[in-house]
Amino acid sequence: MLRYVMPVVIGLVYVGLNSLVPEPHRRRLNALVVTGAGAAYISGGGFGLWELAFCALLLVVGYAGLTSYTFIGVGWLLHTAWDVVHHRRGTPIIPSLHDSSFGCALCDPVIALWCFTGGLSVTDLFDRVTRRAADARPPATARP
Repeated sequence: MLRYVMPVVIGLVYVGLNSLVPEPHRRRLNALVVTGAGAAYISGGGFGLWELAFCALLLVVGYAGLTSYTFIGVGWLLHTAWDVVHHRRGTPIIPSLHDSSFGCALCDPVIALWCFTGGLSVTDLFDRVTRRAADARPPATARP
């Protein structure tokens, strides 16, 4: 069970820590991080030159992410797919931890979903959710 929960918690902690970084620095930082994530598998070389091609792809996506959280989210989903193929092939992101790519494939979509919300801080996300909940309530009827 911990094998499934811990990567999601790591993704949530990542989102929480990013809330401490003010905009526009938050978006730029995340564009750099997703670009760097593209290079995570290069040292393992599980897919040969395809590792470099993937790194180049995330470089382009990360560059576009400098101005758009949507591209950063797409980058994390691409990395999720790359994690899955590495896990299936048996070439994990951390060679000494067999399920590390599996865990990364659970963590990355959490970050991607957050990016698709526009990379809002935790407090802004909370305000948005509570505001929508309040707007969805039927109006109170006045009693005579």
